Amino acid sequence: MSADLPPGTWPWLHDLARWIGTWLLGPFFRVRVHHRERIPASGPVVLVANHSSLVDGPLLFGLLGRRAVFLTKQEMFAGALGWWLRRIGQLSVLRGAPDRRALTVAVDVLRAGGLIGVFPEGTRGSGEVVAAQHGAAWLARTSGAVVLPVVCRGTRRRNGSGRRWRPHVDVLVGESLTIPAGGGRAGLTTATETVRAALAGMVRELDDVRSRT
Repeated sequence: MSADLPPGTWPWLHDLARWIGTWLLGPFFRVRVHHRERIPASGPVVLVANHSSLVDGPLLFGLLGRRAVFLTKQEMFAGALGWWLRRIGQLSVLRGAPDRRALTVAVDVLRAGGLIGVFPEGTRGSGEVVAAQHGAAWLARTSGAVVLPVVCRGTRRRNGSGRRWRPHVDVLVGESLTIPAGGGRAGLTTATETVRAALAGMVRELDDVRSRT
């Protein structure tokens, strides 16, 4: 068992899944990663990302270049898919309420130098990041991890548009953020807004890049 993965994970299967993820989406998307060098190669990281499509999670899982544990809604953990997600080290989390079990495991992973991925909006939407929940900031503050903001654009098909052949998908990696220790609930709220604002600004930046290419 590897400490940077949750209990019950099969590390060899996790690594195989990452390798598969690196190549699986290639036939369907043309992915361009901006500032990949900003991804820390080691150490505790809370990755926060916007969320507009089911593809976002698998895409990031495959391109990070290191082990990654994503907080995934509990509804996904049913049947064969649930077995697969648990064995590759993804964490089931309740939506709309604090899930102490999942957060405790996530903190353990971070303290062992792992990476936890969070979609702070909680649900899929437009990907514009108009709201965020406190989980990511709390994890970073509790574990001492840095927060790495990442945004994806192009995975969501616009309403009314037809099927696209290998559309361009852009991934922008931001600069790591440090969440100050302490500050109580007010400090957590401020940190959450800092993360949300960083993501929202990166969405606008990436949209500008995409409009010029």
